[in-house]
Amino acid sequence: MPRAAKELSALEVKRLKYPGKGRKATFAVGGVSGLLLQITANGGRSWLLRIQVGEKRREIGLGGYPEVTLAAARERAREVKDQVRRGVDPVEDRKAARAGLVAAQRRGVSFAEAVDSYLGAKLDAFKNEKHQQQWRSTLNSYAIPELGKMLVQDITVQDVLRVLEPIWQTKTETASRLRGRIEAVLSWATVAGHRTGENPARWAGNLKELLPAPIKVAKSGNHPALQISDVHRWLGRVDKRVSRRPEGVIQAGICDGDQLGTRPDV
Repeated sequence: MPRAAKELSALEVKRLKYPGKGRKATFAVGGVSGLLLQITANGGRSWLLRIQVGEKRREIGLGGYPEVTLAAARERAREVKDQVRRGVDPVEDRKAARAGLVAAQRRGVSFAEAVDSYLGAKLDAFKNEKHQQQWRSTLNSYAIPELGKMLVQDITVQDVLRVLEPIWQTKTETASRLRGRIEAVLSWATVAGHRTGENPARWAGNLKELLPAPIKVAKSGNHPALQISDVHRWLGRVDKRVSRRPEGVIQAGICDGDQLGTRPDV
């Protein structure tokens, strides 16, 4: 059985120096068998754990020194040894985790990227240039600041509500259109394979249960009051317009688009 290395203190580890031979040197620091501090010719320092994993001899990196302290290195070494005792190869486990992370990042698309991709594919279908501008402008003004950096797969109903609620009562028509546009972008993201599950911006059976119906909160503005001094001129203009129109034009107090009670331009 190999002799256990002397357990060095943090100060003793700090004082270890490159011996001047070879490209690198290793020093056993004790506390956990196989734990080494590696020092390279250019002064780089890092922790290694030499350990038998199945039939393979491994040297597993535990991080750089002094970012990883002596105490932390010993703790990491114990965790690795515990993995090995449970039949896990830490090296292969790290490779699998790294591969999974890379795959997830490649699949991951932010909401801002999804907006660009969706509009790039769909805007040409909008013949009305003003409609095109409104689509992008509405999303850029209200949705992108809140959702832009989020991965589409992470967006929830609560995130969509965070966008809509501040303007649902005051800009109801805009908010309603915005909801539909967010829904369309997330629907594209689902079909393109960037997210799964229900669309958090869907109205029926979803946001409908959390927000009042647009028709119930949309407010029609009051028409400006007619000043007493203008009544004569206003009635005169109404009489002139009626006299130029066929009978039956005036219905429900509307004549040529002017509503009774609206002060005419003078």
